[in-house]
Amino acid sequence: MTNRITSLFNIELPIIQGGMVWCSGWKLATAVSNAGGLGLIGAGSMHPDIFQEHIRKAKAATNKPFGVNVPLLYPEIDQIMDIIVKEGVKIVFTSAGSPKKWTPFLKKHGITVVHVVSSAFFAKKCEDAGVDAVVAEGFEAGGHNGREETTTITLIPSVRKAIQLPLIAAGGIGSGESMLSAMVLGADGVQIGTRFAISEESSAHENFKKSVLELSEGGTKLALKKLAPTRLVKNHFFNQVNEAECRGASPEEMKEILGKGRAKSGMFEGNLEEGELEIGQVSALINKIQPVSEIIDQIKQEYQESLAQLQSDKYTF
Repeated sequence: MTNRITSLFNIELPIIQGGMVWCSGWKLATAVSNAGGLGLIGAGSMHPDIFQEHIRKAKAATNKPFGVNVPLLYPEIDQIMDIIVKEGVKIVFTSAGSPKKWTPFLKKHGITVVHVVSSAFFAKKCEDAGVDAVVAEGFEAGGHNGREETTTITLIPSVRKAIQLPLIAAGGIGSGESMLSAMVLGADGVQIGTRFAISEESSAHENFKKSVLELSEGGTKLALKKLAPTRLVKNHFFNQVNEAECRGASPEEMKEILGKGRAKSGMFEGNLEEGELEIGQVSALINKIQPVSEIIDQIKQEYQESLAQLQSDKYTF
């Protein structure tokens, strides 16, 4: 397949791996890139020295394009951006903040910039800021989420009407069928998080991966809305958060409950009860841990079969 996304990143398939904290190290990113998509190293859970190490390992493990995901509210953002330039990273996905400050800096160094949004309003702001593409993420997605709580099926056509830039759909996408549906709605490509978060190459703890396989519909819920809305697995920590939110706890109390290192404890160290377990709604459809190459092959096959079915007499009016 060749389209605006494959051309922009010089990749074979318009499939981008989400830059997820505690899951998206160099092994996952290079596995996705080597399989024809675009892998991303997630800077959000890395100190600058570790981040640099992952970039260097990725460069040694693939000759295909790969990128990095950088939350713009990251406390060591200046060092992260310096490393990106120094190491010659060519693709940067930014999130969790305004793209206005860093987009000109990155573009000045010949870097392709993509920003993640949750509304058509902010997608237009991104276009005005000069980014090269936009990821529009519906609230089905795992991890940090938009306050608008707009579903992907509603968000994508809305963003498509608002901007002319290449558009990547995210949130609830984990199969070829869902990829095709996003493309029909106006996306040029898809970003997949949850499916890759529990792949063999993900750096997430095996306890976390196995627990995700047991989730059914309703196994996750958006929480921490007074801080930064985050989709979480329902465990003991989630119950603490939910109880506090239901009684109207202040942001200060919510910060105290959250504490420090919750996401690392849950997703990276495997503490399934007290850890913060971030995963998307599509987890209910996943029933095994697979290598990245197998996941991408399956998505390609499902996409092709669904497209053929869509073109058959079954869908002719």
